[in-house]
Amino acid sequence: MPQLILIRHGQSLWNLENRFTGWVDVPLTAQGQAEARRAGELLRGTSIDVAYTSALTRAQHTLQRIMDSMGVEFPVIRDQALNERHYGDLQGMNKDDMRAAYGEEQVRIWRRSFDVPPPNGEALKQTSERTLPFFQRCILGDIRQGKDVLVVAHGNSNRSIVMQLDQLSGEEVMLVELATGVPLVYELEPDGKVVSKTVLTP
Repeated sequence: MPQLILIRHGQSLWNLENRFTGWVDVPLTAQGQAEARRAGELLRGTSIDVAYTSALTRAQHTLQRIMDSMGVEFPVIRDQALNERHYGDLQGMNKDDMRAAYGEEQVRIWRRSFDVPPPNGEALKQTSERTLPFFQRCILGDIRQGKDVLVVAHGNSNRSIVMQLDQLSGEEVMLVELATGVPLVYELEPDGKVVSKTVLTP
């Protein structure tokens, strides 16, 4: 059965600085690079036929370090459909400063709700509206051909995929947290039905 492996990029500079990142292209930290190498070590020997990543370098660099650590190269497809949510006016802002200004609950809603966007930004609903058609067409297209697929993207683009695979409601997906650099392995039927789900940890 084909496998789909989802990985959120390693820690970025703005993750470390507790800022909303969105579509701003920030680099990985040393910890983020180490997380990517560790993910590659966990996946060493795993069959991967093709990889997908976003248009943002923190995801691309994570993928490259995973391949380096695995000691393999495979075809890579990059597309902004897999980009992080666009956080609008919050991009670059410190999350604690925003909590002080708008309150803990409002910031939680902006970060985790399915359909409430931050000012001039995307909610997960809008992110999923660009991520899921690409997922259905391209990524599941490879799965239907029996290919093993790796996706290295972002917290929210991957959450939208997890929401579909796990058949989560808008309320349930609010509770989903994806750690940086941790492989989430799905075994799928060729039609995309989930057979098993495993989180790989050291």
